Amino acid sequence: MSVELRAEGLAAGYGKKHVVDGVDLVVEPGRILLMLGHNGAGKTTLARALFGLLAPTAGRVRYGGADITARTPAKNVSAGIAFIPQGHGIFRTLTVEDNLELGAFSDTTRLDERRGLVYGMFPMLRERARQIGGTLSGGQQQMLAIGMALMHAPKLMILDEPSLGLAPQLVEKVMQSVSEINRKLGTTILVIEQNVKASLPIAHRVAVLKTGRKIYDGDPAPLSDHVRLMELF
Repeated sequence: MSVELRAEGLAAGYGKKHVVDGVDLVVEPGRILLMLGHNGAGKTTLARALFGLLAPTAGRVRYGGADITARTPAKNVSAGIAFIPQGHGIFRTLTVEDNLELGAFSDTTRLDERRGLVYGMFPMLRERARQIGGTLSGGQQQMLAIGMALMHAPKLMILDEPSLGLAPQLVEKVMQSVSEINRKLGTTILVIEQNVKASLPIAHRVAVLKTGRKIYDGDPAPLSDHVRLMELF
């Protein structure tokens, strides 16, 4: 079942440093919202506040209508939220298969079924099931991180810059996999990115963050115009 994520006047930062200020955001059930912004715009801070890794200084976070503001990440995972951070977030010294099993730590039922789903979506992971995660390529590690998230059957996925550091052909493959997860499983997805060209085609809706504030929220089509993008950034 798809679930809505909503931020209401969300503000967050680190110590006295104010990074995100008064952001309203809605990730509609079963849809992909793309959050764009330049480096330092506050995208990662916003993602951390949504997931509970960072306590907001103001505003609320709602998930499926329930107030989850500053709720612990562990409780959010149990409620069906998956967060895939920058840098892939895998266990580099463990095998692919072990990583996938750890991805299901919150619910160890139906492991074979979920593993089969991941291997069906990423056949490369099946071929490398006994390989150590840290020896995979950057693109393969990103697919493993997504596979780990899928192992606990999330209703909502938050991906923080999944294209970071990947070769262009691998970026396209990762974006296609995100779109496929949404299309086949109905998962609600928030993708946070700087790579406009690669991420825009998979989005149902786009929000743009600039210096901690939302400056655009709407249809992706107008942002395919380079001039419009330059105006926003």
